[in-house]
Amino acid sequence: MELNAKVYVAGHRGLVGSAILRALENEGYTNLVYRTSSELDLRNREDVLAFFEKEQIDYVFVAAAKVGGIAANNDYPADFIRDNLLIQTNVIDAAYRSNVKKLLFLGSTCIYPKFAPQPLKEEYLLTGSLEPTNEPYAIAKIAGINMCQSYNRQYGTKFISAMPTNMYGPNDNFDLKSSHVLPALIRKFHEANEAEAPSVEVWGTGNPKREFLHSDDLADACLFLMKSYEDSEIVNIGVGDDISIKELAELIKDIVGYKGEIVFNSTIPDGTPRKLVDVTKINGLGWKAQIPLEEGLRSVYTAFQQEHLIKQ
Repeated sequence: MELNAKVYVAGHRGLVGSAILRALENEGYTNLVYRTSSELDLRNREDVLAFFEKEQIDYVFVAAAKVGGIAANNDYPADFIRDNLLIQTNVIDAAYRSNVKKLLFLGSTCIYPKFAPQPLKEEYLLTGSLEPTNEPYAIAKIAGINMCQSYNRQYGTKFISAMPTNMYGPNDNFDLKSSHVLPALIRKFHEANEAEAPSVEVWGTGNPKREFLHSDDLADACLFLMKSYEDSEIVNIGVGDDISIKELAELIKDIVGYKGEIVFNSTIPDGTPRKLVDVTKINGLGWKAQIPLEEGLRSVYTAFQQEHLIKQ
């Protein structure tokens, strides 16, 4: 990927897209293209085709998606499958029609069956039933993977797909109604600490285990794959280690400095019991995550505090 190549980051304001943008800028890429959702609605096929035709882009990172936690997925299933299918279909097809050199499609490890063996290997895709709470999102992402593979087979494109594990980092979504578990816990403990509340409620039993990857590590992996990987088969991106939600809550509690009690609400569904990815493939290619969880959490909480102060 030449330093003067024109690179488009779809979803550049989000958690993942903003990290990819930072990584590109840090490596000396200056011919970067991006649009806000108000400037370009990726759900609109005609607008996306016109954008690609005008810009003549060389490389594409597809980090744009409608994302959310269990509550959002459960409340808006139609929005999740419709918007994600439209976004990825329009971008992938426009990339082919405008002769983009290479495209990286970002999925999610929620594509794997709910009760797949752990750790999750790439070949487990489509070997069992999905987790019901995020099935519409997962099906959309699986369709995106297959679309990249099909375009490669029929048209000779170089479209690759990477499946990151649970993400966290700067520019995360801290809205309690739509966020994922880690940013939601940061906000809950922060607000409880400020209010001197006696307890913090954590959804579920606390028993499920999750793996957490810093967005800067993911961005580094994305650039690595864009430069060195050309196979149609998916690649997991993760750290190869996980932590229970209970342990995560205790860690965030300590980082925030909260002294109250943690109460687990077991009436709320846990979701998938465990979701650890097998990173043998990407490690074998020469990439490995570098940011330890506690270090990453401390930096994210510091950034959250600064942002919180600005908004007050």
